[in-house]
Amino acid sequence: MKIQVRELVKSFDGFRALDGLNINVPNGAVYGLVGPNGAGKSTVIRHLAGIYRQDSGEVLIDGEPVYENTAVKSRIAYIPDEIFYFSQASLNDMMKFYSSVYPTFSPERFEKLSEAFELDRKRHIRKFSKGMQKQSAFLLALSQCPDVVILDEPVDGLDPVMRRQVWNILLGDVAENGTTVIVSSHNLRELEDVCDHVGIMDRGKMCIERSLGDLQSSIVKIQLALPDGVSLPDGLEVLHSSSVGRVRQLILRGNAEELTAKLYTCAPLLCDILPLSLEEIFIYEMEGAGHEIKNILV
Repeated sequence: MKIQVRELVKSFDGFRALDGLNINVPNGAVYGLVGPNGAGKSTVIRHLAGIYRQDSGEVLIDGEPVYENTAVKSRIAYIPDEIFYFSQASLNDMMKFYSSVYPTFSPERFEKLSEAFELDRKRHIRKFSKGMQKQSAFLLALSQCPDVVILDEPVDGLDPVMRRQVWNILLGDVAENGTTVIVSSHNLRELEDVCDHVGIMDRGKMCIERSLGDLQSSIVKIQLALPDGVSLPDGLEVLHSSSVGRVRQLILRGNAEELTAKLYTCAPLLCDILPLSLEEIFIYEMEGAGHEIKNILV
């Protein structure tokens, strides 16, 4: 299912948390939503889940508005950062509740996935550890057989083996059923492994939205050493620059081949392209937006 957010505005007590936000998530994509603290990620996630009503703009799934749309919301699985369960409920109790609310809930899939999570289904969920409660959330949500999965800091509290288990199940649903996944997380290293599209938010707006491949090919890290007295050519968009001796490390916006060709007009002593991670891209983009890392001496 395709997700579209158009010119979304939401204010709280005069503070504009979302300021004309636009998001486009293709059908069957795994979309990573990232941004600094306070960028508005959780706010837009709650709009996508149908919890918040927008002040203006549109929140659409398959062309249908989400808020107060039972038919659309029944096809969505939402796992928030802070999970709620009925205070005395066991996993079996919550399974019965979910099956009464979601028409696509599959008891057969619940039984099958239970083998992967190995939880005591008769025990009160509130007595589970944080990680076990998060496992319970995934077990219940994925048993809905949803068309859209919305995740806010999804694997926080899970051990590395269980994180891999959860992602394997989710990506299997994407591959087999065309499930659309949108995930907000600060763990950019993990997102880099699972996402095919990325949106970088800041101050309630979308800064950059691209496929991960396009994003990684549009920003280049270069180690460069130029002859004495030679300057960088004009026309370079430098996001970051640092030096160790005469060797400079540059983060440049543009195509690697075009940038390398331009730099070679300076007859460099050294010119190497280095791999750039999603975390580095995020940091340098945020530096360009005024979120530079400050050196503070105590």
